[in-house]
Amino acid sequence: MEKITSFTIDHLKLLPGVYVSRKDQVGEHTLTTFDLRITRPNYEPVINTAELHAIEHLGATFLRNHPTWGDKIIYFGPMGCRTGFYLIVAGDVASSDILPLVKETFLFIKDYNGEIPGASAKDCGNYLDLNLPMANYVAKKYVDTLEHITKEQLVYPE
Repeated sequence: MEKITSFTIDHLKLLPGVYVSRKDQVGEHTLTTFDLRITRPNYEPVINTAELHAIEHLGATFLRNHPTWGDKIIYFGPMGCRTGFYLIVAGDVASSDILPLVKETFLFIKDYNGEIPGASAKDCGNYLDLNLPMANYVAKKYVDTLEHITKEQLVYPE
């Protein structure tokens, strides 16, 4: 089988950042998939499932309710490697265009201290595996990255 594009990125050079992973045409519409890389692959510990899960609940809820971007959000969810998230938006969008929304989302998660949306047996298939304090910590770490982001952290390494 042919290697998929995401496996052709040199993960040894990949830094935390906001990257365009791919752009897909669906009919007349473009969908842009972003790689929101929170930890440095193969150098830093991965994100534990409980905080990853909490970030997923908070991020998806925040993004889909966003007054400007909400109707353009297709998907927000964790990477299987647990080093970040994928965000899929409707439109032909650049990393620099989405950066303010990503900052806003992770500032929200960093400061969130209420009940996690969807944290019940009725609403979630694994509602006991959520860790809000650690989700706040991971989000703070990523906000620090986003506030000091460089051009190299917006384009995949060669």
